[in-house]
Amino acid sequence: MLPRLRRFAVSLTGNMTDADDLVQDTMERALRNLHRWQADTRLDSWMYKIAQNLWIDTVRARRVRATVPGEVAEDAAITDGVRTAEARLTFADTCRALAVLPEEQRVVVSLVLIEGLSYRDTADILELPIGTVTSRLARAREALAEKVFGAGAEAKL
Repeated sequence: MLPRLRRFAVSLTGNMTDADDLVQDTMERALRNLHRWQADTRLDSWMYKIAQNLWIDTVRARRVRATVPGEVAEDAAITDGVRTAEARLTFADTCRALAVLPEEQRVVVSLVLIEGLSYRDTADILELPIGTVTSRLARAREALAEKVFGAGAEAKL
């Protein structure tokens, strides 16, 4: 669960330092409130919700917006040099595009496309109707495709 929670935290905070702090705060709050978790519900959804709420509180306190780092590209396992360079450039472009999305779209992208959660689980975590999740994801995909692949590009994400 920790690697997934950390990935989610990075997508919220925009940097590894704040993400690690957010994961630590999330774990601390979850352990302190473990009695509130309902055993018949998903633990990961509960943890994502805690992390999101903590981040919202942090953003409100700081009055800043988060960005998404380009540091995560180390996982690319492409052996061809040209493909590796192109993949890193596309990844960097995607990170920059993700960073300028509105936060409500960035969170949906993180949960659905990065973490692989279902639309229903994402809707439950964010306490939104599933149609809102669907429309935010569609708008985010269009914006990302346009920013990464150019105007008029079909959503390849």
